[in-house]
Amino acid sequence: SRDLTPLENVRAYIYDVPKKTPNEIYIGLNDRNPQLHDVYKLNLTTGERTLIRKNDENIAGWVFDLDGNLRLGVRQTSDGGTEILKVDGEKLIPIFSVSSEEEAEPYRFTLDGKSFYLVTNKGDKVDKTELVLFDMETGKTKFIERDPENEVDFGGAIFSDLTNELIATYYRGDRLRIYFKNKDFENAFKQLKKAVPEGEIFLNSMTDDENLWIVSVSRDVDPGSTYLFDRRTGKAELLYKSRPNLPTEYLAEMKPIRYKAKDGLMIPAYLVLPKGIPPKNLPTIVFPHGGPWARDYWGYNPYAQFLANRGYAVLLPNFRGSTGFGKKFLNAGNKQWGRGAMQQDITDGVNYLIKEGIADPKRIGIAGGSYGGYATLAGLAFTPDLYAAGFDIVGPSNIITLLNSIPPYWAPIKKIFTIRVGDPDNPQEKKMLEEQSPLNYASNIKAPLFVVQGANDPRVK
Repeated sequence: SRDLTPLENVRAYIYDVPKKTPNEIYIGLNDRNPQLHDVYKLNLTTGERTLIRKNDENIAGWVFDLDGNLRLGVRQTSDGGTEILKVDGEKLIPIFSVSSEEEAEPYRFTLDGKSFYLVTNKGDKVDKTELVLFDMETGKTKFIERDPENEVDFGGAIFSDLTNELIATYYRGDRLRIYFKNKDFENAFKQLKKAVPEGEIFLNSMTDDENLWIVSVSRDVDPGSTYLFDRRTGKAELLYKSRPNLPTEYLAEMKPIRYKAKDGLMIPAYLVLPKGIPPKNLPTIVFPHGGPWARDYWGYNPYAQFLANRGYAVLLPNFRGSTGFGKKFLNAGNKQWGRGAMQQDITDGVNYLIKEGIADPKRIGIAGGSYGGYATLAGLAFTPDLYAAGFDIVGPSNIITLLNSIPPYWAPIKKIFTIRVGDPDNPQEKKMLEEQSPLNYASNIKAPLFVVQGANDPRVK
């Protein structure tokens, strides 16, 4: 192996790997300006880099068409919204924009390069993201699909590299759901399901003729295996198990649940209960996810399984501010860290398990990493009587320090942090951030707390 970007203090992105030029890829480097990524063509054989476009327009991401032509730039507007711009020679022309409470993400160009698929939730009447087709000439959008069950945001799409046809779309609600657009592909998938164990199937890659597929299959009680599937014979060959020595017969089921928050908002969550014992008065760990702009999914969770195997009930809450459940749910978490509704949703999940008789109120712990670590510190500092113990993995204890640690190359998206978390340059919001920082209330902590911290962590200092 060889380092093709041997540069000090530089972040490299891969933007595009065109099918027509397999030996050349397009990358972004912030070598000229640490805040912005210029676009380079990189020869994989020689390592030669050719500058394609300087980035002096605050562009956060670049999009290429299927022929490897640079077509779009995406940037954040001054008010925290998103703007998509058409590359027109040296000029960039705005063609689509959304507010800070909405999303817009180019997904893939059509074969003729005249349109591109766009994932967005623009408009007062649209909550969850949907797939539309944007016409580059007219600027008009054509609706393609939204979640048929109106449960979650648009999940993703599978395209044929042979025909560029939209083969299937998928959504990740409580479980993965797939909707087929091509009968042959659907029939092949039905054959595949018969040839592999039960679980959620992910298509990792296909050969150029799309007859051989590499797929992974996993579920809550099995971290998964990878198979080679032959579409012509309908047979699947096991390539490897990801955790061959794990005694999966001892793993516990993950159940999707809903509980009501203090203000009436329904919170989606997952519950893992110890196998083989009654779910009554159990020691319980609440495990909030990181991000916080992320979410937990159904499937194998090593932390939850480790704890459930040792007799704990484990709650994985998708508190407000989590992504994937529409813009109202996401934006309900704005400036709600610590003492706000995001933490209250976690507290309400604990109270739900106590009320159901599942959790022993005297034996409840909280643990997590990144934002989950912050929620752990906040839980012990702001609700000290609720938890018997806390385990914080790289959680920020001071939000102002965290915001000041944002790297230079996040500059094009920095505004969204002041909208979603708070603005330390605003005296009123600085006071709020200080009150939401567990470091300033460490003396409130009563329960044992274990802190895992990276000595050289550039984000959580």
